[in-house]
Amino acid sequence: MIRLSYASTAIKEFSPENLLALLKTCRTNNGVKNITGILLYSHDTFFQVLEGDEATVESTFESIKKDKRHKDVTLIEKLPITERAFPYWSMGFEKLGSKELSEMEGLNNFFENDFTPAGFAAHKHIIGPLLAHLRSKLVKQVTVESHEELPMQHEDPFIQLLHRTIRLGVKFLALLMVMVILFGIIDVVYVIFEKITQPPFMLLTINDMLETFGAFLAVLIAIEIFLNITLYIRSDVIPVKLVVATALMAISRKVIVFDYKHLPAEYVSASALVLVALGITYWLVQKKE
Repeated sequence: MIRLSYASTAIKEFSPENLLALLKTCRTNNGVKNITGILLYSHDTFFQVLEGDEATVESTFESIKKDKRHKDVTLIEKLPITERAFPYWSMGFEKLGSKELSEMEGLNNFFENDFTPAGFAAHKHIIGPLLAHLRSKLVKQVTVESHEELPMQHEDPFIQLLHRTIRLGVKFLALLMVMVILFGIIDVVYVIFEKITQPPFMLLTINDMLETFGAFLAVLIAIEIFLNITLYIRSDVIPVKLVVATALMAISRKVIVFDYKHLPAEYVSASALVLVALGITYWLVQKKE
């Protein structure tokens, strides 16, 4: 794979509608070609990064150079890469104004004087910091906008009040679950003490170990439930993975403590199918991340 970056000058100023149309086209075309990257527009200058298979990226760049909506297309750099800087965006986009450009630490002088294709070519050292800034900004936007279950800010004051009320309820539930976890730990200690103080002393039979494992897993499941509860007041996690993990642990606990002598085969088979389905789901979610 390679990462190719270039800069160019717009023939005329792009309106928001023009930029949106351009962005839609880029995302559609790049999605088909498995190309990712970002497009930056400011001061009638485009700066674009393309990541993907070398032949595909170079072919796309050749097509871009023929576009009549810009001129002075200047290749800034082309580097071999092992991983993408923008893996989740067929084309991320930023339209930066003068104020935001001047606030970018270490880059403000460049944007004041050299935000042109020639300026980019002459100051290639700023590409790294610029890409790091743009990537962190996109990641922050995705995290805040996609994964906050009960946002504190809302255009409807009544909904905002409800969110705040539910958040208080969630915090109270989290406190109660912590108490359950502590009681569960005490129960684990009690179970172990009870088993090792009964004949044969200081030894655990298979049934004793299964009962002890059940007590341990109950505490672990309580911890997972606590994390599920706190999802609603956090914005840095994806709920699906944790919910699936909790269900997977719960069904696994039941399998461990099954008494196969008294359970019908249909019940065991159904539990096994659920366990396999949850395992595949968890693997797919993990792979997607």
